[in-house]
Amino acid sequence: MPKPKVLATHELFDAARQILQEACDVEYWAKPELIPRDELLQRVRDKEGLVSLLTVRVGEELLRAAPKLRIVANVAVGFDNIDVPACTARGVVATNTPGVLDETTADFAWTLLMAAARRLGEGEALARSGNWKNWDLAQLVGTDVHGKTLGIVGFGRIGKAMARRARGFNMKVIYNSPKRAPEEVEKEFAAEYRELNALLAEADFVTLHMPLNEGTRGLFDMAKFSRMKPTAFLINTARGPVVDEAALVYALESGKIAGAGLDVYENEPFILPGLKRANVVLAPHMGSASLETRTKMAVIAAENTVAFFKGQKAPNMLNPDVVQPK
Repeated sequence: MPKPKVLATHELFDAARQILQEACDVEYWAKPELIPRDELLQRVRDKEGLVSLLTVRVGEELLRAAPKLRIVANVAVGFDNIDVPACTARGVVATNTPGVLDETTADFAWTLLMAAARRLGEGEALARSGNWKNWDLAQLVGTDVHGKTLGIVGFGRIGKAMARRARGFNMKVIYNSPKRAPEEVEKEFAAEYRELNALLAEADFVTLHMPLNEGTRGLFDMAKFSRMKPTAFLINTARGPVVDEAALVYALESGKIAGAGLDVYENEPFILPGLKRANVVLAPHMGSASLETRTKMAVIAAENTVAFFKGQKAPNMLNPDVVQPK
């Protein structure tokens, strides 16, 4: 019996490839650049499975081009690139890789926070330039992190991981989330609930950890930035479109806020020129980019795919009520 045909839109780590090859006939897009859209639509026509990245939009166009498609395995926790209702309507299972990158992303959010507060980007550029002349009392002075107030917007797994890290810096932790955490959870993480506007007015560092949806798209606009302290920093490792970047540029240029640390952008990979400022630390969407975590993500996507083709329920289904066509 022939193995089901699967298209992977990117090379995968060996551990994931070994899992896939036991049950699937896999075709990989091996070039370093993203697969062109017309090439993707052509290659997916005869495929029953698609292992994709966040950069691949899976909607009506792709689903129409892939009449044999039965499963889409996203190598990511987020899935705003997938039209899940459209997949469900066509009987296509959609999966993601939850719970695997929480600690790694929190590590990186903390990296951005520290780098922005202590002006690390500027300091490294000076050290590499050959123009550093001597130590000076006022040279590249930043702001302390210890003892400050951390405002967490989105108190899910990554938000809680940030709260745990804040203990080591003796920080006050306040949070906002669509649903307030139970009292015992607040005590566990020494976190106090705030309405969003109150959080923005109080926090020295505002770190974003919410999903992208219609309720969060463009949430951080000029009105939100105007409520922040002029000494405060914005950290975003969530999704780029939760921030109105034009408003962020204005807030930075006008001194409404002190700086930012960004890993995600509104229209990736494009970065607004106005964000390329000395008081902004920029990273190319690498929050989960540790070898251990990215390997686990690929392995989970492979396991989702193989389980499905073995007649089992894919472990991380986004649409568990989907009805497969006979």
